[in-house]
Amino acid sequence: MSEETGTERTEEFAQLLRELKDRAGLSYGTLAKRLHMSTSTLHRYCNGTVVPVEYAPVERLARVCRATPQELVELHRRWILADAARGRKADQGAARGPAQEAGSDGTADPGQGAAGGEDGEPVVIDTAAVAVPPRRPSWIRRRRTALIASVAVVAALGAVAYALRPTTVRAGDTTAPTFTGTLDVGEPARPSATPSPSGSGHKPSASASASPTGTAGSGNAGSGTSKGDGKQGANQPATAVPLAVAVRPYVYEDPCSQHFLVDSDPAQVGPPATEENAPRWSAAYGAVASGEQRVALTVQGTGEDTVVLNSLHVRVLAKGAPLAWNDYSMGVGCGGGVGTKSFDVDLDNGSPTVTVKNGQRDFPYKVSESDPEVFYVTARTKAHDVRWDLGLDWSSGDRSGTVHIDNAGRPFRTSADVGRPGYDYPLGSSEWIERVGG
Repeated sequence: MSEETGTERTEEFAQLLRELKDRAGLSYGTLAKRLHMSTSTLHRYCNGTVVPVEYAPVERLARVCRATPQELVELHRRWILADAARGRKADQGAARGPAQEAGSDGTADPGQGAAGGEDGEPVVIDTAAVAVPPRRPSWIRRRRTALIASVAVVAALGAVAYALRPTTVRAGDTTAPTFTGTLDVGEPARPSATPSPSGSGHKPSASASASPTGTAGSGNAGSGTSKGDGKQGANQPATAVPLAVAVRPYVYEDPCSQHFLVDSDPAQVGPPATEENAPRWSAAYGAVASGEQRVALTVQGTGEDTVVLNSLHVRVLAKGAPLAWNDYSMGVGCGGGVGTKSFDVDLDNGSPTVTVKNGQRDFPYKVSESDPEVFYVTARTKAHDVRWDLGLDWSSGDRSGTVHIDNAGRPFRTSADVGRPGYDYPLGSSEWIERVGG
């Protein structure tokens, strides 16, 4: 992607942010307060100077400005493209920076001490940091060169051996690194009593896997077939899965829509989590989605070819009696939400299927590197504790496969909340209050 195209992607994203803000009639200061961010940060987002690293603050802005479901999907699509363009721009700058700044004798050009970067912002170079040390004798340089070459050969052989091992590849959720392994359907670990403040957003991985089978998601790769040598793009092997899937395991239609079951008393549970912190919060308290779970899948091609998404199906891995835990709501005082287009799953069904809801168009879909799709899947249960995952069937040319999608290498887990004690955390409160009337 050229630098000009990357700039266009960023401007298209920023333009939609400005349109939503202007339509809402909110000043930068007022909107920034509602989003709990600085006015200068919001201004940089809206004028295209900065692309947010995570999508969560963008979605909050859109919802505060009362964006329609269609605008939410379009905004997510533009953010993905702008974020990808920013990543390419950073990689290109890092690759050519040393070559441009070094002179023929290996010293830095003093005239480049404060030069403009490719994005127009000044780049300041500490002249002390680039001072040239005295030249070492040639025999020392030759010995060092030989040592470096030996280390490089060993590292390359190790990388080849690692790449050739049999694996099940997972192309995953950006809150957890992509990894390989078997699916664990046991009880989730209870790491600590308080969630970690660190974390990262959910972005598509650069490559789904090294075979026509993949697992995505916070996820796992399943089975697939390859017939022929379909063209995949300059940097992609013919056997690679030609798509990436990013997963957000807890999507709030509004804060009141998300509930969690936790096996702890209110005094041991911290304040409710925002959507972007929900994965860390649920992991910290061993929480399970209560009643329903809304998952967002961002599917994007990784090569030159268009990829056809043929179908999406659900797989129930385990089903048992509902958890006898306390129900905690992530928000109170919300109005009636607008029903967005999505896919619905009734986990209580003997053979649950993925069905369309609120006018959502059914499969198949097409995706490419420049034209991703965002799917929302809402799974519900009123009578069971269910562990489940999803399978996305794809085809590209004469190749096909299935990407299995889960929550960072574990199944999604949703449990019924009927008859469980409920607790809310009212605005301005410092403790959980028992819910009255259900």
